[in-house]
Amino acid sequence: MTAGTTTRPGTGTRGSRILGVLALAGLAWLVIFGFLLSPADEVQGDSVRLMYVHVPSAWLAYLSFGVTAFCSLMYLWKRTRSLAWDRVAGCSAEIGLLFTGLALVTGMTWGQVTRGHVWDWGDARLVTTALLFLLFVGYVALRRLPAAPNVRAKRAAVAGIIAFLDVPLVHQSVEWFRTLHQSPTILRKDLNPQIDGVMLFSVFVGVVAFTLVYVWLLVHRNRVAMMEAQLEAGGLEQALAERRGEPVGTAAVGS
Repeated sequence: MTAGTTTRPGTGTRGSRILGVLALAGLAWLVIFGFLLSPADEVQGDSVRLMYVHVPSAWLAYLSFGVTAFCSLMYLWKRTRSLAWDRVAGCSAEIGLLFTGLALVTGMTWGQVTRGHVWDWGDARLVTTALLFLLFVGYVALRRLPAAPNVRAKRAAVAGIIAFLDVPLVHQSVEWFRTLHQSPTILRKDLNPQIDGVMLFSVFVGVVAFTLVYVWLLVHRNRVAMMEAQLEAGGLEQALAERRGEPVGTAAVGS
């Protein structure tokens, strides 16, 4: 390193790089089992392979928004109130939107292949999932509105918990409503999955791989959010210093 040069802080560490390698290995494993070793379905043929992306995406959407709801509750509880909870809640929601969007795209593609059309209002699972996506788009948009950090965190926490209420509705939609979506084949009430063993294992591989991707994304997004918070706090300090006519370095001392 030459004199006078500075290094920019990154979001990667040795631990996160190892996590990234594991995530890539999991995705490679999913490709091998889901697209090479797993058999085609007797009825749906090779289109059933969409399941190995669709199902893990849906479950990771549940997990992501569940983390958002949990962190929101922890922020609202006075004994554990911290902007760190709010930050993780927001980061997890953004990643959840990614997985929800992937679940919607694969679900609509699957519908096109099996039913001949992309969208059907008679598919309660599809409609409630789209509603879930829109609710958390609104949640993320709410977080972008200018406000004091604690005010923004409190209203975001309430919105995140309310939006999460749609998750059990999505999951139970095939049981509670008349719908075109097929009934559960893995998480059945009789605990007897109606699916080929290799297919079931491939779905499990997909869930593990996508979970590793989620954790990797959450770690990096949270670190970016920490840097953004530091920049926001520094900008506020500079603005206050300029208003008082003080040097930036002494603003905190004089306040």
